[in-house]
Amino acid sequence: MGESAASPKRNPNWSRDELILAFDLYLKFRKSLPAHDSPVIRELSTQLNLLGKSLGQGDTDTYRNTNGVYMKLMNFRRFDPEYLAEGGSPGGLTRGNKEEGVIWSEFIGDPERLALVASAIRTSTQATALGSGPEESGEEGLEVDAEEGRLLTWLHKTRERNRSIVRRKKQDALDQFGRLQCVVCGFDFEDAYGLRGRGFIECHHTRPLHTLAANERTKLVDLALLCSNCHRMIHAVRPWLTTEQLGELRSAKAD
Repeated sequence: MGESAASPKRNPNWSRDELILAFDLYLKFRKSLPAHDSPVIRELSTQLNLLGKSLGQGDTDTYRNTNGVYMKLMNFRRFDPEYLAEGGSPGGLTRGNKEEGVIWSEFIGDPERLALVASAIRTSTQATALGSGPEESGEEGLEVDAEEGRLLTWLHKTRERNRSIVRRKKQDALDQFGRLQCVVCGFDFEDAYGLRGRGFIECHHTRPLHTLAANERTKLVDLALLCSNCHRMIHAVRPWLTTEQLGELRSAKAD
């Protein structure tokens, strides 16, 4: 028996980043969706293919083509009360994935923030498409991506791990306070572990992800020094917390 033809490679599921871009376009044309071969659908298809390369997953000729993009916009209609109230039927559109509903719930009440996040993703995509983008990790228990998606999360964490700015932030704290302690809980690694803990503390980038330009220089004021526990708690689940919110959570638990 001869060899059977290899099955065509399936495209990966849509990422949060991609769904954010698609939902942003959906809301702009909510009353009358553009045709699958319209300029705006072609433009979004181009953006998504560039984003796919930045995320390391858009490596097929059919990745996010105009037909697929158009159908993804149509899938959002099954959550749209305006469309359903006018007698529209979701029909086959119910076959979308659950992440579309998550995106709808998170952003339908805040279209301005959605537009800002989508704009930041598009800008960062252009800046990172020719560079090294985020890589998948096989480790369990790592922080989840933020609401804004994987690309902006990667840019955020890249800033947190920039050795030069982290050294400067630590030195700034030593110059001001004479010690390195967590801004949320006050933990000091040197107090707890002696010489082994001297100079150790983690760095967190506090700016909202959608305000981060890919090539923007990080300022010391944008960083906060955290112990490992508090840093992980900020990043543990969506939505990520601010340092102030985590401090309030600790205080409420202590009462």
